[in-house]
Amino acid sequence: MGVLYRISGPVVDAKGIKGAKMYDLVKVGKGQLMGEIIRIVGDICTIQVYEDTSGLVPGEPVETTGEPLSVELGPGLLTSIYDGIQRPLNKMAEKAGVFITRGLSVNSIDRSKKWDFTPVAKKGQKVKVGDVLGTVQETEIILHKIISPIDGTVTGIEQGSFNVMETVCTISKDGKDVPVTMMQRWFVRKPRPAADRFDPNIPLITGQRIVDIFFPIAKGGAVCVPGPFGSGKTVTQHQFAKWSDTQIVVYVGCGERGNEMTEVLTEFPHLEDPRTKKPLMQRTVLIANTSNMPVAAREASIYTGVTIAEYYRDMGYDVALMADSTSRWAEAMREIGGRLEEMPGEEGYPAYLARRLAEFYERAGRVRCMGSDENRTGSVTIIGAVSPPGGDINEPVSQNTLRVTKVFLALDASLAQRRHFPAFHWLRSYSLYTDTLDNYYINTISSDWVELRKEAMALLQKEAELQEIVQLVGPDALPEKEQAVLLSTKMIREDLLQQSAYHEVDTYSSMKKQHLMIRNIMRFHHRALAAVELGIQLKRIMELPIRERIARMKEIPEEKLNEVDFIGSEIDRAFDSLAKK
Repeated sequence: MGVLYRISGPVVDAKGIKGAKMYDLVKVGKGQLMGEIIRIVGDICTIQVYEDTSGLVPGEPVETTGEPLSVELGPGLLTSIYDGIQRPLNKMAEKAGVFITRGLSVNSIDRSKKWDFTPVAKKGQKVKVGDVLGTVQETEIILHKIISPIDGTVTGIEQGSFNVMETVCTISKDGKDVPVTMMQRWFVRKPRPAADRFDPNIPLITGQRIVDIFFPIAKGGAVCVPGPFGSGKTVTQHQFAKWSDTQIVVYVGCGERGNEMTEVLTEFPHLEDPRTKKPLMQRTVLIANTSNMPVAAREASIYTGVTIAEYYRDMGYDVALMADSTSRWAEAMREIGGRLEEMPGEEGYPAYLARRLAEFYERAGRVRCMGSDENRTGSVTIIGAVSPPGGDINEPVSQNTLRVTKVFLALDASLAQRRHFPAFHWLRSYSLYTDTLDNYYINTISSDWVELRKEAMALLQKEAELQEIVQLVGPDALPEKEQAVLLSTKMIREDLLQQSAYHEVDTYSSMKKQHLMIRNIMRFHHRALAAVELGIQLKRIMELPIRERIARMKEIPEEKLNEVDFIGSEIDRAFDSLAKK
């Protein structure tokens, strides 16, 4: 047992800890505050404490647990709300009230609850690491798979009700019987292994038109969503959590304002999963570490979230990890680095900022899971919000994130002020998955998908050039053909890209509906250009009633997509009748 001899905020130094190792978890002071060894110089260990250190005095005892910070993985994770080091907030509230008591220790997973275990493996069967031993119905919509932690031969397995600490299976390895429970522990800073990693060639369907059409996300991809205050980062992540075609959602509120996190914690339990009509929480894990919580736990919360995400990935599920926001995580590293008197890098951030960000985002991916079943695949898609000060993405966190992520969804404050949501700027955003996903769209959605997307984006780029002229001489000075381009791009912006998260129908668009919508707008554009070439005035084109029908496409429900398809024929009839007059 060692003793404290220096205290500097959440960073403390201790002498004489026997057997201390880097990243070991320690209990600090008489209050048994949880901390982690982050530097060892001779006999002196530097510890970052995950709780408030006020009141600590030199000379108090420090003891090591002998193992690094780890999370408990097993049935009971879903529907839970944890802090940054996986302590359940509801259990802590029952014990200590609204304000968390320092040194409070609560089991992450309920030890008393019984789960009905159904064996999959059989006695005498040889199993590998990653093989499914049995299943538990964790919630109404998610089947939890108990995975073998070792190679060996099953010597005993039985069906019944067990808590997470009871033995459900015994596996013989090297002549010894090893008991296996439904719960396992995993060090948060160590990525969970996978048998193989796949190319990002399957899209994550989000139901958000600007993303799915122009800036697609691949399953197992990494996404950066930077934006200033009030531009819609949190609502965007809510939409991805609710509508993306993933089975599991892990939401990490890292250093966000208390009132914003409270909104998440109160809203999520009442959200309905649109596919199963059950509560969304039945497939969600929430990790809350608000800006007034200890800074060291904020740095750990990101690792806690991604480890839980990898655990469900290893069962064969597609997981979406929402990190809101990585800027606060980087600020936590900066504060701890300052107290450690490390050499600061750009804007005071530690020199290893880029490496830490890369290590985090590299844990995304679509993989073949460990084990004998070569067809079991899973994915972790990381969607990280970045909150650059003043909305300036030239700062280090944004720039280092852009180096490792392949989708950049640039939220624009001016669009948000004009009430254009989602406020992604179509000329500043990009996706590097576009080319690898093209074959999927051509084979699955439509052969003309890629051409429609490229043509629509070219029009938006043309609009940006024309707007510079319009600001000088006004729109009436443009030739009618170019005025027709501005009319078409206005329809793309307002009737296709603008989407209300709170509208009953418009909140989600299937890929089929998105294809029909962009096809109709581009058909209108082609017919309008042809009509102008024939000498028809643009004013008459703008007065066509079909324009209102196109504007209302987004409000047509999914079960009536034939109406959206029929609009294409109505566009042709409208222009045919215009040419005859």
